[in-house]
Amino acid sequence: MLHRTVTLYRNSFRGLSKDIWLLAFVTFINRSGTMVVPFLSVYLTTKLGFTLPQAGWVMLCFGVGSILGNLIGGKLTDTIGYYRVQLWSLVLSGGMFIGLVAVHTFWGVCAAVFVLAVVADAFRPANHASIAIYSRPENRTRSYSLVRLAINLGFSIGPAAGGLIAAARGYAWLFWVDGLTCLAAAGLFRRFLREKQEVFPPASAELEFSDRPSLPLKDRTFLWFGLLTIVSALVFMQLFSTVPVFYKREFALSEAQIGALLALNGLLVALLEMPIIYALEGKTLRKLKIIAIGTLLFGLSYAMLELAGFWQGVLIISVITITFGEIFMMPFSNVFALERSVAATRGRYMAVYSSAWSVAHIIAPVLGMQIADAWGFGTLWYVLAGLAVVAFVGYHLLEKRSKQALVAEPVPLVEAEAVVEIG
Repeated sequence: MLHRTVTLYRNSFRGLSKDIWLLAFVTFINRSGTMVVPFLSVYLTTKLGFTLPQAGWVMLCFGVGSILGNLIGGKLTDTIGYYRVQLWSLVLSGGMFIGLVAVHTFWGVCAAVFVLAVVADAFRPANHASIAIYSRPENRTRSYSLVRLAINLGFSIGPAAGGLIAAARGYAWLFWVDGLTCLAAAGLFRRFLREKQEVFPPASAELEFSDRPSLPLKDRTFLWFGLLTIVSALVFMQLFSTVPVFYKREFALSEAQIGALLALNGLLVALLEMPIIYALEGKTLRKLKIIAIGTLLFGLSYAMLELAGFWQGVLIISVITITFGEIFMMPFSNVFALERSVAATRGRYMAVYSSAWSVAHIIAPVLGMQIADAWGFGTLWYVLAGLAVVAFVGYHLLEKRSKQALVAEPVPLVEAEAVVEIG
C-alpha cells in the first residue's frame, strides 16, 4: 500500500514539461516575497497613523486596482504577448514596492497602491495564459496544479518571513524584500524561459464548444461560468476572513491555534493536489461536474461548523473538507476557462476569470462580517451553504449546455510539443 502511494505521488509529477517546472520556480520566488500586502493594513495604522476607515479605503484601492490590472493584463497579453506582460509586470512592480516605502500621505498611498495593484495583477492573466503554451495538452490540469503548488508554498513562506523581518528590522525592509524578489523573479524568468508561440490548438480542440464566440464578453456560457465562480469564491474566501474571527470569538483559540488550522489547508493542498489531479486526469469526467462537487464541499464545510459547539474536532474536519473542495474546484475551474478560450483571445478570457476572483476578494470579507454581526455566525454558515448549493446547481445546468470534457483524447506527442521559440 505504501509503495503504491509513493508510486502514485511520484508519477503525479512526471511528464510535465521543463518549461512548466521553470515557470513554477519563478512563481515560487515571486510569491515567496509576498510580504507587503499581508501587513499593509497593520503598517498603515501603526506606522503611518492612518485611521481604520482610511486603511480600509487604501485596501479598497488595492482591490479595484487588482480588477483593473487583470483586465488590462488580459488585453495586453492578447496584443503584445504573455511573455512581455509577465516580465514587465515583475520588473515594474518590483520597483514600485521599493518606492512605496517613501510615500506617507493618505492620498499618495491610495494612488500608489492603486497603480501598484494594476501593474502587479496584470501578471495573472498572462501567467495563466502561459500555462497553455508551456504545458503539454494531455497534462495541462496538472501543470496548473504545479504552478498552484508553487504559489501556495510561496505564500506559506512570504507572510511568515515578513512577520519576522518586520519585528526584527522594521517595516521598511518588507518593501525592499518584496521588491527585490519581484526583480529576482523577473531576472530568472528572462534567463531561463524563452518566448514561445502556440502552433497547435489545445487538446480540447477536438471537443469544440458549439456556442463559443471569440470574445469572453460575448460568450454567454463563459459569463455564466464567471458569475458562478464569483459565488463559489465568495463562499471559499470566508475561510480567511470571517472563519478566523469565529475561531477567536466562539472558541477563544489563540493566534497560534488559528494559524495551525489555516496552515492545515495549505499543507494538505501541497501534499494531495498533484496526486489527486493525476488520478482524475485519466477519467472520462467533465470538468464542470468536478467543479460542482468541489463547490458543494465548500458549503458542507461551513454547515459542519454548527456542530462545533458539541465537539471542537469538527473545526479540523471542516478545514479538511473545504481543502478537498479547493483541490477539486480550483485547478479544473482554471483549465475550463483556459480551454474555453482560443489562442488570440486567451489573455482576455483569463483576465475575466481572474477578475471574478478579485471581485469576490473585495466583497467576501464585507459580506461575511456584516451577516455575522447582524444575525450571528450560525446564520452566516447557512447562507454560505445555500450559496454553495446554488452554485452547485448552476454548474450542473451549465454543464448541460457545454460539450467540454474533462480530458480530451491525447494529441500525438509531436503535436503536444509543437511550439516555436520566438524570443
